[in-house]
Amino acid sequence: MELLTEIKTTRVKNSKLKELDFNHIEFGKHISDHMLVSDFHFDDPMAIGWKEPQIVPFGNLSVSPATLALHYGQTVFEGMKAFRMADGRINIFRLEKHFERFNRSLRRMCMAEISYEIFEEGMKQLISLDKNWVPGVEQGSLYIRPFSFASEAKFGVNPSNEYRFIIFTGPVGQLFAKPIKVKIETNYIRAAKGGTGFAKCGGNYAASMYPTKLAKEEGYDNVMWTDANEHKYIEESGVMNLMFVFNGKLVTPPTSETILDGVTRDSLLTLAKDIGVEVEERPVAVEEIMGAFENKTITEAFGAGTAAVIAPIDTIGIGGKNYHLPAYNDQNIMFRLKRRLDAIRSGVANDEHGWNTVIG
Repeated sequence: MELLTEIKTTRVKNSKLKELDFNHIEFGKHISDHMLVSDFHFDDPMAIGWKEPQIVPFGNLSVSPATLALHYGQTVFEGMKAFRMADGRINIFRLEKHFERFNRSLRRMCMAEISYEIFEEGMKQLISLDKNWVPGVEQGSLYIRPFSFASEAKFGVNPSNEYRFIIFTGPVGQLFAKPIKVKIETNYIRAAKGGTGFAKCGGNYAASMYPTKLAKEEGYDNVMWTDANEHKYIEESGVMNLMFVFNGKLVTPPTSETILDGVTRDSLLTLAKDIGVEVEERPVAVEEIMGAFENKTITEAFGAGTAAVIAPIDTIGIGGKNYHLPAYNDQNIMFRLKRRLDAIRSGVANDEHGWNTVIG
C-alpha cells in the first residue's frame, strides 16, 4: 500500500494526561491517549496486504475467542523509547534497528512483515499527536510498544491469514532504581538452539515467568539464564542482555539464536569502543564468574535493555552461594556509558552514529 501523508486520526474527547504525575511515574501503569492500528489480510482479493493505518483513541479490542494468537502464540512485539530533548523536541531512539528486529521476529513466527512506511510514519505521527505525554529530560521517557498478533478467527493449527498491528505508548520512569540481586539458573532454560530465543515473541516471556517467580521467592530480583545443553555458559536475563567488567574489559555473551540482539546492548558496546574501553563479545562461563570473584577481577556486572537501560547488579547467586560485587560509583564503566547514551538521546552530545529520529 502507499501510505497517506496524513494518517486518518480520531482524537480522544477527554485526555487522561491530567491523571499523571510526571514526578512519580510507575513503570507500565500509564498509557497515552491514542494508538495506531492496521490490519493485514492475505487471502482477501479486495484487500491483500496491510490496510491504511488509523490513529484512534486507546481502547479495548474486540476479538473472537477463536482468535489464533490466543491459542497458538503468533504474537510479536518491540520495546522502544522516545525522549524529550534538551531543546524541547522529541527523539525516537534507533527506530530503524528496532524495525529490522521486529520483522526478523515476525519472519521466525511465520507472520506478515510490516512495511517500513507504516512503522516509521505511523510512529512519528502517533508520538507527535501525544507529544505532551513525553516526560521531561530528567523525568523519564516515553515507552513505545509496537506489536502484531494473529487476528484470524479459526482454530486449526496453521499460520494466520490475518494480522493486526498496533502501536501504543506510555510514559515510564526508571525500571530498576537500585542495584539488583540475580540468581544463575541451572535447572530451567529460556531458549535452545533452533528455537525462538532471538525473537521478541510472547511465548519466550511467558515461559520465563515461573523460574523467575521461584527466584524471587528466594529473595532474588531476576535470573541469569544459562545455555540449554550444559548450563555452563551465561546467556541473558530475560528482559536484559548481560555485561561484565573483568580486569577493565567490558565482556558480554555474543548474540545468537538463543540470545536477543539487544538494541541497548549494541548501543553500549559501540559507545564503549568510542571512549576507548576494550570490548570482548565471547562466551562467559559460570566457572569464570566464580573464579573472577575469588580473584577479585570482576568489578561490574549489569543488565542492559530498553526498559531498564542499565541495571547494576550487586549480588549474583551461584549454586546456593551469594557473591557480591564491589560498591559502585559514578566512574564505573556502566555509568559512564549511560551518561554518554543519555547525552546523545537528549541532544546534548552529537549523534555521531545517526541513532536519533527527531520530531518536533
